[in-house]
Amino acid sequence: MWPFIKSFLPAWLATFLVASGLHTFQVLKALSNLGVAILPSEWLSTALKDVVGLLPTYGIIIAVALLLAFGVVTIIRKYAIKHDITKPRFITLTSVAGASSIAVALLAMQPILNVTLIAGARGYDGFLLQCFSGLFGGFIYGLLRVTSRSGPLSNS
Repeated sequence: MWPFIKSFLPAWLATFLVASGLHTFQVLKALSNLGVAILPSEWLSTALKDVVGLLPTYGIIIAVALLLAFGVVTIIRKYAIKHDITKPRFITLTSVAGASSIAVALLAMQPILNVTLIAGARGYDGFLLQCFSGLFGGFIYGLLRVTSRSGPLSNS
C-alpha cells in the first residue's frame, strides 16, 4: 500500500495544482479579453486563492477520479493483458487514465449539479486543458510506480 501512496499523492497534487492553475488562467484570460486590467500580482493571488478554495471540492473530486482510473489500470494490467506490460505502456495507460478520469469527472458534474463547477472548463479549450492536468498526473503516477522498487512491474 505504501508504494501506491508514494506514487498517488504526488500525482494527485500535481493534477490538482495544474488543474487549478489552468482554471485560474482561463477565467482571468476571459476577463482580460473583456478589457479588465489584471495586474500580475492579482494573477498570482487569485491562483493561490483558487488553490485553497478548490481544494475541498475539486481536489476531492480529482482524488476520487484518479483513484478509480488507476484502479482500472490495475485491473487491465492484471486481468486483460496476458503478456508482460512494458514500462512505457504502463506509463501511457496511467496517463490516458488520468486524462480520461478528469474528462469523466467534469462531464458527470454537469448533469448532477446542473452547472459546470469549474468555470475554466466551460469551453473546449478549458475542458482539454483540465484533461491535460489529468494526463500530467497520470504520467507522474506511472513514472513513480515503474521506478519504485516495489512498483507494479517489478519481479517481486
